[in-house]
Amino acid sequence: MTEPIPLQATAETLRFWAIVVCLGLGVFFTLVSTVGVIRLPDIYARAHTASQTDTLGAGFALAGVAIAFGWQHAAVYTVLLLFFVFITNPTAAHAIARSAAETGVDPVLEEEGADETEAHAEPEGETR
Repeated sequence: MTEPIPLQATAETLRFWAIVVCLGLGVFFTLVSTVGVIRLPDIYARAHTASQTDTLGAGFALAGVAIAFGWQHAAVYTVLLLFFVFITNPTAAHAIARSAAETGVDPVLEEEGADETEAHAEPEGETR
């Protein structure tokens, strides 16, 4: 007959996997943000991806750290830092995009080198 698993061992296992999932999601969203900043064509798209995915990346990573610390003072500081990131990161991206718009930076609307007639051609079979 097998011995029952103590409740504390089950809780520690769940806590471990919650930390792993949070840190994994944090790394994933940070990687997506990095690729987006490198690949996207203009300041508006880059600010958008940096504010959303980087906030999620830092948020999940800090949530994993807070879970790892448990009920300590450091966990409280981590949650406060998480709140600070959630407020300041989108606000900074908005300020950057607004500054770009006010200085006259135009968004890239289509690929460079695309023929103007191909971009605005009507699809076959449709009438206006």
